[in-house]
Amino acid sequence: MEDWEIVELYLSRDQQAISETQLKYGQRLMDIAGNILSNRDDCREVLNDTLLRAWDSMPPNRPSSLWAYLAKITRRLAIDRLRYHSRRKRGSSQYLLSLHELEECITGGDTTVSGTDLTLLSNAIGDYLRTLPQEARVTFVCRYFYADSIGEISAYCSMSPSKVKSMLRRTRIGLMKYLKKEGFEL
Repeated sequence: MEDWEIVELYLSRDQQAISETQLKYGQRLMDIAGNILSNRDDCREVLNDTLLRAWDSMPPNRPSSLWAYLAKITRRLAIDRLRYHSRRKRGSSQYLLSLHELEECITGGDTTVSGTDLTLLSNAIGDYLRTLPQEARVTFVCRYFYADSIGEISAYCSMSPSKVKSMLRRTRIGLMKYLKKEGFEL
């Protein structure tokens, strides 16, 4: 079933939307959650919460890209669950590893940063990524948005793990320079 058809099912409040979403994107969403969380049961809960959140948010929302919409929901829910578990001192994940890599570019700094500042930072990162070749952009997004492992990115992009690591390092260094040039304190 096409994405627009699934969205129409959500909009018409047809419960088939849930089963069609799970059939088409369930495993990919589980993979995103699994890259962030280390517990399979938590991943299943995040998937169920994603489906519920999608059901509750359409309407009024009508996503132009169902996959991107669902991936964003899943990622947010998985990160929230990871934060909950981290407070209780449980486990490690690809997500925590990828955050550690980004610390050299973007420090946690002041936690009272306004939403406007975070929007400006997000826009600056997006602007920087648009200047990169597609291969570098894809590896960056796979690592730092989807929290894919180096091995997964290597297989997906058909390149050696050392090339992926090198490309990510160069991209992080370039991002750090770009953000400094744009006036962000790092």
